[in-house]
Amino acid sequence: MSLLERVKSGDFLSATLDLSQPSEVGQWTLPNGVQFALISRGILQVIPAKIKAETKDIVLSCGIHGDETAPIEIIDQLTRKLVLGEIEPKHRLLLIIAHPEAVNAHTREIDENLNRLFATEQDEETKEQEIANRLQHSVRYFFCQSSDVSPLHHWHLDLHCAIRESKHHTFALSPFSSEPSRGQGLFAFIQQAKLDAILLSNRLSGTFTSFSANEFGAQAATLELGRVAAFGENDLTILAPFIDALESLVTTLTLNETWSIEDSITTYRVARTLLKETEAFTLLFPKDIANFTFFDAGTPLAIDNNKTMVADEGGESILFPNANVGLGQRACLLVKKARLIAGEQMTIAESSFL
Repeated sequence: MSLLERVKSGDFLSATLDLSQPSEVGQWTLPNGVQFALISRGILQVIPAKIKAETKDIVLSCGIHGDETAPIEIIDQLTRKLVLGEIEPKHRLLLIIAHPEAVNAHTREIDENLNRLFATEQDEETKEQEIANRLQHSVRYFFCQSSDVSPLHHWHLDLHCAIRESKHHTFALSPFSSEPSRGQGLFAFIQQAKLDAILLSNRLSGTFTSFSANEFGAQAATLELGRVAAFGENDLTILAPFIDALESLVTTLTLNETWSIEDSITTYRVARTLLKETEAFTLLFPKDIANFTFFDAGTPLAIDNNKTMVADEGGESILFPNANVGLGQRACLLVKKARLIAGEQMTIAESSFL
């Protein structure tokens, strides 16, 4: 059976990962009128039978890092239901399993971190640079083919897992953007999915969702769903609220898009970013420390270039600490709790910056 035929039968993941078969493209339509187009290996476009004023354009991506398997399983299950006609989408979808080679190797990357390469077009000197260009082109085409130019109708959820334990088992990261990419609808979805926390970034980055937010004003978020595990070892029952919310997002034309203050989740803002300036950079806490661990003001956090960095006034929590990054790259985020203000765009209360 060809790769295309396997995708049509509902085996999107296994077909994508079978690199012994050549990549294919193709289109087909189900009896319910839903149209599918296999754009390339691991990239499937889905068009609902009817396009309405409320129809969104939703990118759902996973596998940016190959060892983050729970999101891949979630997207595969959703795709199977769509392809077999068990559920019917109400929105345009672009479903992505980004890095089949890394997934097969059960490794985060082959040459470099793919989720740092979306700030610009790449030279394609590494496997990840090639993938970054292909994904950017696919997302551009998908959004540009939309019948609605409103950024509020463009969405991008990039599903990940963390490589370490976390004080919050699930959390969302909202990329910084000069575009209106933090609408209430996105944050209401995060509430409905019962994620434990949300972090608002304060600077541009090279992540996949940052690309979508800044180039298209997409309502974008990187979603961290538990911890890295091998295929078959993920307890998806823990993620049931998110899985249910995701299916509702895809199959319901209009959801409740109002952020509930009464049901508010823990919110953080980025206070600082620690960059690795020299090979002598050292983090001054255990390697296996959990994300969102809090440090009181004055606690030594890292040393680099003969300079010791300490927790700021009021204390700070650490996120994504990793001393094994390239020079000039982020070695750790330092975050503080904040209070959201609901409006057309979600913002952080000024008092959060005191």
